[in-house]
Amino acid sequence: MTTTTKPGSPNMRKTLVLHLVSHASGELVETLARKAVAQLEGVEVERRLWKMVRRLGQIPEVLGAIASSPGYVLHSISHTDIRQALEEGCRRLDLPCHFALEPLISRLAEHAGAAVQFHYSSGDAFDEDYYHRVEAMKYALAHDDGMASENLEGADVILVGVSRATKTPTCMYLASRGIKAANVPLVPGAPLPAGLINAQAPLIVGLIVDPARLAKVRSARLQALQQDANTDYTDVDALRKEVLEARRLFIRRAWPVIDVTHRSIEQAASMIIEKLKARAGNALSAGTPMDGKPLQ
Repeated sequence: MTTTTKPGSPNMRKTLVLHLVSHASGELVETLARKAVAQLEGVEVERRLWKMVRRLGQIPEVLGAIASSPGYVLHSISHTDIRQALEEGCRRLDLPCHFALEPLISRLAEHAGAAVQFHYSSGDAFDEDYYHRVEAMKYALAHDDGMASENLEGADVILVGVSRATKTPTCMYLASRGIKAANVPLVPGAPLPAGLINAQAPLIVGLIVDPARLAKVRSARLQALQQDANTDYTDVDALRKEVLEARRLFIRRAWPVIDVTHRSIEQAASMIIEKLKARAGNALSAGTPMDGKPLQ
């Protein structure tokens, strides 16, 4: 659960970021969320409601918003393809995603001895915008955290950086704009994937973050996993070296660098989009054929 604490407020009240995703009016998820939060002491809620989510093409936009403002996701999506896309996206973002009618449906089915029948497909009609956003989302999910890194030529952009440098949420946000984004983590002592070294078509961008900030983020991650946080993974001195090596790598390979320490996901993504547009403009000026992918 993602919460933020408001300094100086009475009893140090916490703010819960809550994303409500509904296939209809949202009344069900809103009611459940309101009843549940009422039982929590000292919690204020910042909520975002997504109504009438009935097309797979809507999911990239939802995931982009969730990535830019991480929190708890409660949904009532019953179409299996849409539900799977939402839940897989949240899993990649390392965020909780709960189907509002579980475990009720499963327990009722078990009690009645009946099978659960969800509609598999939302039956979307394809248009150009749908195609680009859905394909971009699928690409980002399939190429997250170094997966399928043997061939990255299909990407519009590849984000490279140390662990917990906001690569995944930035890719999700870019996917919501129809941009195919892959990300590759830098692991100390490990060689770069051949697919990254050999990539010619994609724009490759290095992300860096202040070591002190990175140490806090990584420590919080390990605590959430109930793992020992006293390792080189969170040691500030080790992280200074790790970040410095990353910056040197980006400079050697002439990859543009974005410092995400004090930038939101939207700000970092906006900078990447501008770099993509500038690159496309330079290619057109030089007479280089383009593939026709839109930068929305």
